[in-house]
Amino acid sequence: MAMKIAGFLRTTLLDWDGKVACTVYLAGCNFRCPYCHNRDLVLHPEAVQGLDQEAVLGYIGEHSDFLDGAVISGGEPTLDPGLLDLIKRIRGKGLSIKLDTNGSRPEVLDDLIGAGLVDMVAMDIKAPLNADRYSSVAGVPADVEALRRSIRIIMESGVDYEFRTTVAPILVKERDIEEICREIRGAKCYCLHQFRPDVTLDDKLEVLDPYPESKVLGMAEAARPYVRRVKVRGI
Repeated sequence: MAMKIAGFLRTTLLDWDGKVACTVYLAGCNFRCPYCHNRDLVLHPEAVQGLDQEAVLGYIGEHSDFLDGAVISGGEPTLDPGLLDLIKRIRGKGLSIKLDTNGSRPEVLDDLIGAGLVDMVAMDIKAPLNADRYSSVAGVPADVEALRRSIRIIMESGVDYEFRTTVAPILVKERDIEEICREIRGAKCYCLHQFRPDVTLDDKLEVLDPYPESKVLGMAEAARPYVRRVKVRGI
């Protein structure tokens, strides 16, 4: 199957801290997280009108003097067999690469990092790494040992990285944050993302109010003893 670029954000200051970047969204995902806001990319990738890859690469090449890097997101980009070629072509235009991933394919991460093809990895950790708990948040049976391998690969890689958790009410509790952080003890950076109820994969979550700012900041404090840096986004 040919790569489908489902979306392209020409310029962002939000997707890669400290860099002017563009963001390439690839269609398809193996998780079904109820709070996901890229619903069409996940549920109906075949119906997404793909963008012309050459046009996207052309834009990147024309603006490589302005852009620092490209963020490759999704969906879940490590599922796409065209990912390696896309990364090589973007790097060939002088841009750094940040990869957003759910960590479910550690072998792909290992290959990309080992080949020196990514400069930054952001891995979502949905819940504590207990199979039942994780599967309930991911929406599908989750291989938590594969997730642990991805965490180890990232932390031992030498590339820049962050782990992040979306703090969706009902699904993620304050005690979950401490449990997650014990798994990534010593990590360089851990980010808490505020839940956004405007568009969700499970529309029942659209009636939920996000945690109040004070609650999210309390979760951040609970994380601080375990990791070197904690960030909060979206509040």
